[in-house]
Amino acid sequence: MSRAAKEKAVKPAKPVKATRPTKGTKATKVDRAAAATTGPRTSRAPKRAKQPSVVVGGVPVVDLLPPEVRAERRAGVAVRRTWFGVAGAAAVVAIAVGAATASGIQAQGDLQAAQAETQQQLLEQGKYTEVRDVQSDIERLTAAQVVGGSTEIIWRDFLTDLQGTLPAGVSVTTISLDQASPIADYAQADSPLQGARVGTLTFTAESATLPSVPDWLDGLATLPGYTDATPGTVSLEEGVYDATVTMHIDQRAFSGRYSKEDAS
Repeated sequence: MSRAAKEKAVKPAKPVKATRPTKGTKATKVDRAAAATTGPRTSRAPKRAKQPSVVVGGVPVVDLLPPEVRAERRAGVAVRRTWFGVAGAAAVVAIAVGAATASGIQAQGDLQAAQAETQQQLLEQGKYTEVRDVQSDIERLTAAQVVGGSTEIIWRDFLTDLQGTLPAGVSVTTISLDQASPIADYAQADSPLQGARVGTLTFTAESATLPSVPDWLDGLATLPGYTDATPGTVSLEEGVYDATVTMHIDQRAFSGRYSKEDAS
């Protein structure tokens, strides 16, 4: 090859001037690319919106899959995720059911153990049946004693105190007693001026001298349970005076020996 031919082959190509599109024609992609390689201009045009870059000379890629295939793939992914969620929920439910079953089995075992212990205690209690019967009898007798002794008046002590209130030389000769019972109310006075009563005591006392009945009544007022007293007749027989007195008493005269507090 000649030297002129080599220089001609090595000589660089002249830059292609970008041709502006004439009025009424649109610029092609080649024109825009040629304009970009010509370098800066003396007067810049205003910036336009950024256009998507075009790769020239790249490897062409063509997607020939129909849209139905992509939709089916996306649906498959959604179905797999749904099944994973269902499987997780089923696992949680299975764990909860297993825990509940284990708890129920343990509770059933505890119940059976408690029932066995109760049965054993009942068998042990059967050995002491006679003792329980005796205890029940004692409780019934104690309750009966409390009810029966609720109206008890210790008359021996009461009459001793009564004799102590009388003047010297006066002695009690006859006594008549009437009091309430545990199963019946005592008859009360018709007059509202008379207090409540649970018993009536009528006695006759003799004296060698004319008795001073008002002094007797003042002494009777010191007795426990005293409510009121009424003097009766005074008679003289063979040089001895006999005087009769009727006295009423209330619940303060009860001994209270068999009350619940004392019985306990």
